[in-house]
Amino acid sequence: MNNLVIYNVRPMGGETTSVAIRDGRIAGYGEDIPESAEILDGGGAILIPGLVEAHTHMDKTLLGMGWYRNEVGPRLIDKIDNERMQRRVLGIDPARQSARQAVLAASLGTTHIRTHVDVDTEVGVAGIEGVLETREHYRDMIDIELVAFPQSGMLIRPGTVELMERALQLGAQVIGGLDPAGIDRDPKGHLDVVFGLADRYAVPVDIHLHEPAELGAFSMELIIERTKALGLQGRVTISHAFCLGMTDQDYVAALIDSLAQARIHILTTAPSSRPAPAVKRLMEAGIIVAAGTDGVRDTWGPYNNPDMLERAVLVGLRNNLRRDDEVALALETCTYGGARMMGLDDYGLDPGCRADLVLLDGETLAEAVVSRRPRRMVIKGGKVVARDGTASIVAP
Repeated sequence: MNNLVIYNVRPMGGETTSVAIRDGRIAGYGEDIPESAEILDGGGAILIPGLVEAHTHMDKTLLGMGWYRNEVGPRLIDKIDNERMQRRVLGIDPARQSARQAVLAASLGTTHIRTHVDVDTEVGVAGIEGVLETREHYRDMIDIELVAFPQSGMLIRPGTVELMERALQLGAQVIGGLDPAGIDRDPKGHLDVVFGLADRYAVPVDIHLHEPAELGAFSMELIIERTKALGLQGRVTISHAFCLGMTDQDYVAALIDSLAQARIHILTTAPSSRPAPAVKRLMEAGIIVAAGTDGVRDTWGPYNNPDMLERAVLVGLRNNLRRDDEVALALETCTYGGARMMGLDDYGLDPGCRADLVLLDGETLAEAVVSRRPRRMVIKGGKVVARDGTASIVAP
C-alpha cells in the first residue's frame, strides 16, 4: 500500500503539523517525508477522526426516490404499520437505498455506520441481504455494522424470532430489540429472546426504547438486570432512552447510577419533540454516549441528513451546550462516543490507529462544527474517498 503524508493540518484544532500514513494506519506526526510517499496539502484544515453514525436505518431511506407525501397518524404504531405497507407500494430496494445513504454519508465524513435493518414476516431478511451487499461493495469507503431489528415486534408476529436468528446467521453483527412493553406487550418474553440470541451468538445488544417515563424506566431496569446476569457489561446499548428525560429526577439519578455500573451505553438522536437523555450528565457519570441521525428522509418523516456534524449541532442545541469545550463534547458523541459504543479499538488520531480521517475547514474546532462546510477531505484506511463534499464513487 502506498504511503501518504498530509502536511499543514491541525489535529483537533491544535498546532499545525503533518500526519504520515503507512499501510492504512497513522504512522506519526511531524516526521520526515519518505521519498515514496504521496504528499497532500491539508490547507491548514482541522484533522479529526472519521465521523461515526451510530444509529440509522439505511434499508428504508427514500433518498433519490422523489418526494413522499407524508399523511401518517401520530402514534408510533401508525408509523410502523404505514412503513411496512409503503415498502411494497414504493418498491424500496434495500441494496440501492442503503448504497445511496452510504455514499452520501461518506462524502460528509462518516467512516463508520451502525444501521438497524428491519426483519419481519413480510420482508423476511431481504433488508439484511440488501445492506450486506452494500457493506461488501463499499467496504473500502465506509464500514457498516448491521443490527437485526424487529421493527414490527417479535412475539406479536409469530415467525419473527426465527428470522432474527437467520439474520444473525447471514452476517448481522448486533441483535436489536424494540419497546418490550409497548410493542410486544411482554417485556420478559421480549428480552428473554433478545438476550438469549445475544448469548447464543456472542453478539452485542442494541434496543430501541421509546417508552416514556415510568414504563420506559421499568423496561430499562429489566435490561440492566439481564446485562449483569449474562456478563454483557460494555456490550449493550439503549437507543433513544426517552425515559431518562422524565421529570422525576430522583428516579433518573438512580437509573443513571445503575446504567453506569452495568456499563450500558446510551444512544441519542437529540430529538426536538420528545424528552431526551441529558448528554453531559451521562458523560459525567462515566456512561458512553453516542449519536445518530435515525431515519433519513423516510416514511416516518422528511427530515434528517446523514451528516454527523449536523447531528453534533443538534446534540449541542438539545443539551444547551454553548461553550467551545461543550461543542467539543457534542462532537465527541459523533466520533469517539460512537466508536466506543461500537467497540472500534483502532479508532482515533494516535499513531497506530487506522487512518480514518476527516479534514474540516474552520478557525477552531467549534467553528468547524457549527459552520458545517463541505468536508475538505475524507480518508478511509489511508485512501482519499471524498474531496470537497464529493465522494469518489457515484451512488446508484
